[in-house]
Amino acid sequence: MKAVMDTDIIIPTYRPGQGFIRLLERLRTQSRRPHKLIIINTEEELMPAEVKERIAELDRDRTEAFPGGAELIHIKKKDFDHAATRNLGVSRSEAESFICMTDDAMPADDRLVERLIGALSLSGPSGETVALAYARQLAAEGATERERFTRTFNYPGTSRIKTAEDMKSLGIKAFFASNVCCAYRRDIFDSLSGFSEPAIFNEDMVYAAGALKAGYAVAYEASARVIHSHGYGPIKQLHRNFDLGMSQSLRPETFSGIRSEGEGIRLVRSTAVHLMRSGRPLEIPSLIAESGAKYTGYLLGKHFRSLPRSVVYGLCSNRSFLDRMYGRMDRS
Repeated sequence: MKAVMDTDIIIPTYRPGQGFIRLLERLRTQSRRPHKLIIINTEEELMPAEVKERIAELDRDRTEAFPGGAELIHIKKKDFDHAATRNLGVSRSEAESFICMTDDAMPADDRLVERLIGALSLSGPSGETVALAYARQLAAEGATERERFTRTFNYPGTSRIKTAEDMKSLGIKAFFASNVCCAYRRDIFDSLSGFSEPAIFNEDMVYAAGALKAGYAVAYEASARVIHSHGYGPIKQLHRNFDLGMSQSLRPETFSGIRSEGEGIRLVRSTAVHLMRSGRPLEIPSLIAESGAKYTGYLLGKHFRSLPRSVVYGLCSNRSFLDRMYGRMDRS
């Protein structure tokens, strides 16, 4: 398979701060330099002036780090969509590959881009071309032990290439991928028509599932590492998993017949055992509360059509998405 030569970085942002400036510096000093930086920011007035100026500096400098410059695009919150916003970023790229990142994912070292793009040149066991490769996520300093274990559970230290054959044994994990940090071959991305719009969540997994069904492979590259974790409480988990369940309900062609609850139960059990063995049993009540909130939110999201719209608006974290969705439903 022909090696991928150049790559662009695409990052949606919302209220970026000092952490985002540090992210830009980490990208600027990578061993494999990105060609262009493309930032799609939600609500221009919420982007600090110092962040705007740093992006403008990178665009003016056009150094080895970003010879193609740094392009900043502003959109309104009502127009944000997990798929459409990223597709907009891809439309501004002419590179052979691109890396989607979130604005809170920090490269763990200077070889993130090199290793992630290198994985796009690998092949599956039967010669399948790797269409996308996602990075390992490490817990941030100060994260709880259960959050650290969750990262290890979902992002182990061993790389793997997954194909359609793995859907039989892995189920939903076969097309697990994350746009927190994920590289894509542009030619395959275009042939598969990009991220499926609209998307409230899971645009990365929907794309990965389509790639597997089309005969391509998905690579998990454990040596490409980003620091990314959250300390979400039960309420935030409820809303987040409502969006997750809703996204699956809206994409039956991808998720129908594939249960994800079993993987969640296995994670909870494994985490509880780990907390006991590591001498942290006092974290188990928090684990139970958060897990209950996750499962409740997920089930409600899966069955959102049975709920009053007022309840859906109260549970969903993206009101603008609901406005567009219900608007289309009312017009049809």
